[in-house]
Amino acid sequence: MSRPLQRGVTGVRTPDSKSKDKSEKENWDNRRVSSDHSPLSPFRLLFGDNNSHSKYGINENGFASDPFIVGNPRSRLKLMLLFLKFSLVFIVVLALTGSFWWTMSISASSRGHIYHGYRRLQEKLVSDLVDISEFSRGTSKFKELESCSEEHENFVPCFNVSENLALGNSDGNEFDRQCGRELRQNCLVLPPVNYKIPLQWPTGRDVIWIANVKITAEEVLSSGTLTKRMMMLDEEQISFRSASHMFDGIEDYSHQIAEMMGLRNESYFIQAGVQTILDIGCGYGSFGAHLFHSQLLTMCIANYEPSGSQVQLTLERGLPAMIASFTSKQLPYPSLSFDMLHCAWCAIDWDQKDGILLIEADRLLKPGGYFVWTSPLIKSRNKGDQKRWKFVHDFTENLCWEMLSQQDATVVWKKTSKKSCYSSRKSSSAPPLCGKGHDVETPYYRELQNCIGGMQSSRWIPIEKRGKWPSRANLNKNELAVYGLQSDEFAEDSESWRTAVRNYWSLLSPLIFSDHPKRPGEEDPPPPYNMFRNVLDMNAHFGGFNSALLQARKSAWVMNVVPISGLNYLPLIHDRGFIGVLHDWCEAFPTYPRTYDLVHAAGLLSLETSQPRRCTMLDMFIEIDRVLRPEGWVIIRDTIPLIESARALITQLKWEARVIEIESDNDHRLLISQKPFYKKQSS
Repeated sequence: MSRPLQRGVTGVRTPDSKSKDKSEKENWDNRRVSSDHSPLSPFRLLFGDNNSHSKYGINENGFASDPFIVGNPRSRLKLMLLFLKFSLVFIVVLALTGSFWWTMSISASSRGHIYHGYRRLQEKLVSDLVDISEFSRGTSKFKELESCSEEHENFVPCFNVSENLALGNSDGNEFDRQCGRELRQNCLVLPPVNYKIPLQWPTGRDVIWIANVKITAEEVLSSGTLTKRMMMLDEEQISFRSASHMFDGIEDYSHQIAEMMGLRNESYFIQAGVQTILDIGCGYGSFGAHLFHSQLLTMCIANYEPSGSQVQLTLERGLPAMIASFTSKQLPYPSLSFDMLHCAWCAIDWDQKDGILLIEADRLLKPGGYFVWTSPLIKSRNKGDQKRWKFVHDFTENLCWEMLSQQDATVVWKKTSKKSCYSSRKSSSAPPLCGKGHDVETPYYRELQNCIGGMQSSRWIPIEKRGKWPSRANLNKNELAVYGLQSDEFAEDSESWRTAVRNYWSLLSPLIFSDHPKRPGEEDPPPPYNMFRNVLDMNAHFGGFNSALLQARKSAWVMNVVPISGLNYLPLIHDRGFIGVLHDWCEAFPTYPRTYDLVHAAGLLSLETSQPRRCTMLDMFIEIDRVLRPEGWVIIRDTIPLIESARALITQLKWEARVIEIESDNDHRLLISQKPFYKKQSS
């Protein structure tokens, strides 16, 4: 490091110093002669020598006087300031003029590149500032978080029924999702006292530990619904008889629906174009559990319930589910997402609110998709019920649904695959069609729309004309063109994820019993003993991680999450036959605590830190901790600085970093961590 320049100390001239002027002047002349040959002399000519006095004399303040400025020092200072002001104004005017003419001279495409470059610089700056903020806290700031109170064991932020009721919300609106009102909980949610690791799949599909879910024996035995009558209860476990031989068993019910669709049985759903099903008010997932044998993917949705939750028990069984409700907001799925919607005793009044809930169901259905409704209202002899049933019957005709069959309390409709049906309706028919500018691809909890959407979408493809599963997961050239993707780009992404999954499992196999079975004579490996079943991909992109898991024949399902802060490829994910939602990771995910076995985040930290955020990285990690079951796993892929920040945060969360690996491109790092089994502290 170079030494700083030492400026000479100037003093005020005194009368005694006058006698030394002559000798000093002689010394100065001698030094000047020698300095003229110094390599630094040009700089001295320009800037002067701070270690010597000027040959023009020293003013009373110790600064060199200028022979070209006349008048007293104050007037000279005023003139200098005035000159500087005019110079500054001239420079600003010159810069603005040059900027204006330069802006006018560049082409529109160049402006786009310049703006894009500016945005990248801005995002990089924000990212660097975030990194600096995270690191600047130091290890002293990373103290261990406190444990949440017992009332948070099953609490889901953004869903507060009692608070909504206090605000006057009713008629189903009390179940609405309201984020942002409650204070953020910076604490760790502890499991119940008798919590046990779920049983290995597929045993865990039919047997769960009763202590893991907030439901009592009275709640199980007091209900008379189909799904609860198919549950057996003992002291520690709940058993689900998904293949019961009862007359009203789920197998007979599924077979009945297939026949009403004109199929031999439910195993022919895939041949009819049905792969993804939205089960509304799903009970405890028995319908989806049964259809799993036919490779059908059923997403269960239901209202938030403080206890006896349908969603919580369904996820505990290792089946897809999330908290959602048909009330006043659109569901966080794009239009034309599902091949079938199923509603059996789902407690939704489809005739209410002028049929707007049926319009939302129509938005979610793909062209040619099916709507199955089972309700006592259909066969009721009550005049009021018959009037309500007639409203639904007539309204579905206006939606261009064809009623295929009605048996007992079940009706099956088929949504039209022909756009001409809508133009053939009477001009006064309600509801109207949505306009061209209607956005139906990013409905992140928007208000329900009173118009038929999806008509203008380039994704309007009947389910019969789509590829059959599992080839449907590989979109063809024309389908990729809808999203502006090339076949080679899509193929490269798929191959990279196949390689990544192989790498994941090679690192995890020594740690997970299911993929590393013991040999005869060996002792049991340490827990956890069960394999991954519920997987949450926090930044799904094209759904490549999901596809790679299926190709590797891993018995898992993936909740593909597309952050609202990034590019929206969620329609592509649904078109591939997968399931997923839009989500803002500064808010709580709509699920109960301890519902996922594996959380995967590739590039999420880079995405979220590249723009201004209203939450911190710690907030996101606390949310991951909430949704992850005890002894569950986290896989994070990101840049090296962000991975280092993540390592500091997981220390605060008491997680254990089991694997840290620099990837082959040497630009990203892989972090695999395990959540501990938090224990309640003894009082």
